[in-house]
Amino acid sequence: MKINYKYTTIIFLILFVFMLGVNINNQNDSNSGKYKSSKMNNMHMMPDGSMMPNDVDMHSMMGDMSARMQGKTGDELDKIFLEDMIIHHEGAVDMALILKDKTVRPELKKMAEDIIAVQNKEIEMMQGWLAEWFK
Repeated sequence: MKINYKYTTIIFLILFVFMLGVNINNQNDSNSGKYKSSKMNNMHMMPDGSMMPNDVDMHSMMGDMSARMQGKTGDELDKIFLEDMIIHHEGAVDMALILKDKTVRPELKKMAEDIIAVQNKEIEMMQGWLAEWFK
């Protein structure tokens, strides 16, 4: 299956803008559960097992991901990019699942379904590359 990168980029940009205005920490137990929140310690668990404060600014998080790539080349750069993009895509899928379940707008429901389908395929592709290239 050929991925339409122009369409994916547009979805990504729209989702990114949407993410800026959504508090992803108000998720209830009915979502996918990739981010496990704890109100007691104001932290949530990322898909890689690390803990992140619930009040982390999305811009800061994206900057941290980009900063990890600075000065890297070759396999090291490729591996960091894939690992961080998987986490980023998993966050997009989690947000789209919430939107799909709670929005009343058919346009947003369709967009959420598209994001879930495309991002999950890209996650699988990137996980495959990680397993193949960085055993």
